[in-house]
Amino acid sequence: MENDIINIQLLQLVFAYIFVLVLLFIVKEKKIGHKAEILLASVRMTIQLVAVGFILEYVFANQNPYYSLLILLIMEIFAIYNIYGRVNSEISKKLKGIIAGSMFLGTSISIFFFVLVVVRLDPWFRADYFIPLSGMLIGNSMTGISLGVNHLINGFKDNKSLIENYLMLGAEPETAVKEISNRAFYNAVLPTINSMMGMGIVFLPGMMTGQILAGASPIIAIKYQIAIMMGILGSVTLTVFFMVNRGAKTFFNSRKQLRL
Repeated sequence: MENDIINIQLLQLVFAYIFVLVLLFIVKEKKIGHKAEILLASVRMTIQLVAVGFILEYVFANQNPYYSLLILLIMEIFAIYNIYGRVNSEISKKLKGIIAGSMFLGTSISIFFFVLVVVRLDPWFRADYFIPLSGMLIGNSMTGISLGVNHLINGFKDNKSLIENYLMLGAEPETAVKEISNRAFYNAVLPTINSMMGMGIVFLPGMMTGQILAGASPIIAIKYQIAIMMGILGSVTLTVFFMVNRGAKTFFNSRKQLRL
């Protein structure tokens, strides 16, 4: 029945945490460890979501462009710091700057194109659309850049001798690392492509499921899901493209010598 939303009561929500207990029991019996990490993740998730819930209640009730932009900025900053934390190696300040710039530029282009051209949101800052849509694009771009940076760094480390041979033979840095950059880019966007391959047959994606549970028509939910997946693909593509192309140059000095 349309708009017949089933509300989950507090006690029912508590029952959902049984799955955490199941996981803790298994890791204890198998002596895997990491129990504290699992508990921390569960508690942190709960606190963060409850806090965000109250904030969004207020923002949705008081539509304001400054609120929407402020939350967008906060999401971008947290995403960038998450990327720094996910990188498996030390990275230079220059590369950190390029990561931050790529995230801001790539996601901003994608978000505002999606909001203004695809969804035609009026007003554009309508928080109940702007914030969730922005969050999905930023979250997926964060994962894409994290993968791209790690693949780029590992590519340079694993092929150090090959790159230096190219340089000694007179090749330009862009030519010497072209294959590494291309591979890093492809590996970063591959999870998004794989997700699109299984969507609708293997699993129902989150946005579509959420809209159906909220009472929307499956056809409307499908249209939104297709649109948001194209937006995610565009955001991941742009952010990773900017990062890989600019980031690869940080591995060379002014004399076009490789430095790791």
